[in-house]
This record gives sequence, structure tokens and C-alpha cells, in this order.
Amino acid sequence: MIKIGEYNTLDILRESEQGLYLADADGNEVLLPNRYVPEEFKIWEPLDVFVYLDNEERPVAVTDEPYVTVNDFAMLRCNQVTQHGAFLDWGMVKELFCPFKEQAFKMKAGGWYLIFCYLDEESGRLVASSKTNRFLDNKDLTVQQFDEVDLIVSHPSELGMNVIVNKQHHGLIYKDDIYKELSVGDKLKGIVKKVRHDNKLDITLGQIGYRNIEPNAEKILHTLEDSDGFLPLTDKSNPDQIKDELEMSKKSFKKAIGSLYKQRLIDIKDDGIHLI
Repeated sequence: MIKIGEYNTLDILRESEQGLYLADADGNEVLLPNRYVPEEFKIWEPLDVFVYLDNEERPVAVTDEPYVTVNDFAMLRCNQVTQHGAFLDWGMVKELFCPFKEQAFKMKAGGWYLIFCYLDEESGRLVASSKTNRFLDNKDLTVQQFDEVDLIVSHPSELGMNVIVNKQHHGLIYKDDIYKELSVGDKLKGIVKKVRHDNKLDITLGQIGYRNIEPNAEKILHTLEDSDGFLPLTDKSNPDQIKDELEMSKKSFKKAIGSLYKQRLIDIKDDGIHLI
């Protein structure tokens, strides 16, 4: 079966004036237009292509690589808005359509939006939606406390920053756990800090408890090495100064330098930390 919105490995079936006809194992065919035909090819040779619907709503194969595939998230730029909806640049000749009903906020030309790409069952077309929450579910969690997870920054809230966890679940990073600037669409690693009784996920960008000592201690050592062996920070330093310098909380900082001091890797003086 040829899958719309995905990469397919298809066999070259025959050549025509329009291009190459490709086929899957079941004999389903799709056209690879001339502009995408490789300089050298052989009949029955396999070819990796992306398949979507062209301007006439016909399946077509291309060798272009889209910025997003079906059932995935991406930050895309809005090229234009018409009476029908918004059209987004996803790296293909035909733009990706986002109907008004799928816009969390009204899109504007030139703006960047986090979207989910899905296959519309009625039209068979690939469609974008910026209402990303409706494609996430915390009913059946696939993660547990202390798991490392992949994050996509979704949108800010009064409590902190909402994130998409492993492209499946909702999560929240509280303000107190944010030690660097985050923007919608950022992709980064995190840790499940807590699983609440209602399956809400608290996420942190650092590791938890004593697990936090080792990586933060290593980061401080690297920073010291890059700073000629001295940092003007102590356990009495302002938390904002520590956050700006090292992107960690004062609590994590104190644990880390305590560990380094016990290992006799640093000396803590009134003016700051010195590398031994």
C-alpha cells in the first residue's frame, strides 16, 4: 500500500512522457514527475520517495524532503491566508493547508506556527492543525517518573511552559525549573519529574535529586576550564546570577560545588570558585 504523507520505497515500473511510474508490492502505482527523475535509473530498481496529493488531488511521488510528515509536529511559516484558510511552507511545491477551524489563533502571513500534520479522512489530503493539544493524550501514559523524554515546547502558561512529551503526551515545566530561554517549537531533552494522580506530567530540564549532582558538577568543571579556572560564584551568590551564568538553580549549584569540593577538585573562597 502506498502511504500518503510518508516516505515509501517503491520499484520503478516503467518510463513515460510524464516521468516514471513507481509501484508497491501490491501493484499500486504512482507517478514520479520528470523534474524528480534521477539521471540514471533502472527498471525495477527501488527508489525512496515522498508521496502526497498534487494540485489536482492526485497522489504524486517526489524526491523533495518535506519539513514535516504525517502524524508529526513542526514549526512552519505561513505563506498566505485566503478566504479558505492558511497555506504553510513545508518545503514542497504545493503548500500545506490549515483550515480556519484548525487554527488555535488566527494565522497571519509571515508568522511561524507549531502544527500537527494529519491525513484528513474525508478529503484524503494532508492538513495542518495548530490545535496541537487535541492530538495528545495522557490517559494511557508511556512514561514514568525519572524517564528521560523528548520535548517540543508548545505554548507558555501562567505556571510555566507547556511541552509535548515524546510526541504523545502533555507536560508542564514550571517556572522554577526553567533556567534558559525557551521558545515555541524548541526541541530538547527533559526528565519526568513527577506523574500526578490525574496523569499530568511535571517535567524538568535537569535531572532530579542526587542524580543532578554529577552532570551539573561536570558542567561547572567545564565552565571553570573555559574561564581560566575561576568563577565569581559562591553559595552566597544571587540565584539570578547563578541562573544567568550556569543555567541551573541555586539549589543544584550548591549540591554540585559541594560534590566537587569533597572530591578536592575545586576550592571555594570569598571571591568565588577556583579550580584546583
